[in-house]
Amino acid sequence: MAFVVTDTPRRELYPEIEPFASGWMTADGHEIYYEECGNPNGLPVVVLHGGPGGACNPGMRRYFDPAKYRIVLFDQRGCGQSRPNASLEDNTTWTLIEDIERLRERCGVDKWVVFGGSWGSTLSMAYAITHPERVAALVLRGIFLLTKPELHWFYQNGASMIFPDAWEGFVAPIPEAERHDLMGAYYKRLTGDDRKAQLECAVAWSSWEGDTVSVRGPEARPDKFAEPEFALAFARIECWYFMNGGFFPEDGWILKNIHRIRHIPAWIAQGRFDVVTPMDSAWRLHRAWPEATLDVVGDAGHASTEPGIIDSLVRATDWAASL
Repeated sequence: MAFVVTDTPRRELYPEIEPFASGWMTADGHEIYYEECGNPNGLPVVVLHGGPGGACNPGMRRYFDPAKYRIVLFDQRGCGQSRPNASLEDNTTWTLIEDIERLRERCGVDKWVVFGGSWGSTLSMAYAITHPERVAALVLRGIFLLTKPELHWFYQNGASMIFPDAWEGFVAPIPEAERHDLMGAYYKRLTGDDRKAQLECAVAWSSWEGDTVSVRGPEARPDKFAEPEFALAFARIECWYFMNGGFFPEDGWILKNIHRIRHIPAWIAQGRFDVVTPMDSAWRLHRAWPEATLDVVGDAGHASTEPGIIDSLVRATDWAASL
């Protein structure tokens, strides 16, 4: 088994680079923003952001050596620069996989590295299981299998005991009588007609995740999590996916189908103290997929910006480029 533990930062991000191409791809009433940067003739990699409902940002370009990689990033349906913002229409795991394939064909790529963290790891594995012939390697962070126990841990009981201060803000918009089913209560408000309640719940939902991504807690929350436009897309789309079990045919679908991609080279970066997507999921994935390298970062949580996670991901992309 390839299993290592690291706890000190070594590698830093590559220098900032600007896109050499950007545009929109239209599909099913959605305008989907994408951009390319790095070396136009380099090894293609597609970057799948988290959420669902998050967005790409310039920092995501910096995990890759721009001399070696052709880096393709896109904002998934309903979020970031894609439009319409916060839309749930035709927005499922399977339509996102169709978008990835459409983007691959648009870019003229036969096979690419797939890079994703948190929900991006879920989507990366689902895409690879569906189209294994199109994946040269996988670089995954903060493994999220989108199962009922994971959702219960973060949105009902578990993470609340580690971040009780942040949890108070999360439950505040929901009356006591409805707190036995917080996801359901949030879903009713995030998809309802009361705009004030919708925005209040969106910011509370998004802030809860922002408060818990780092081992430093709420003081390290990225500003974007409290911005209404970002929060609305993030909260609505996340809650939509989670209430629908990720649109998978059954709970645990990814692990049950992991045999289909065990031949693909893979690197898994996992923070030991990740509260958003606890290490149990990465460990179960590792046990089912021993060929993949599991790099446990001993002093990190969930955030991709923590020094140990940056180190692991930069080493991972250098590894993938050398295959």
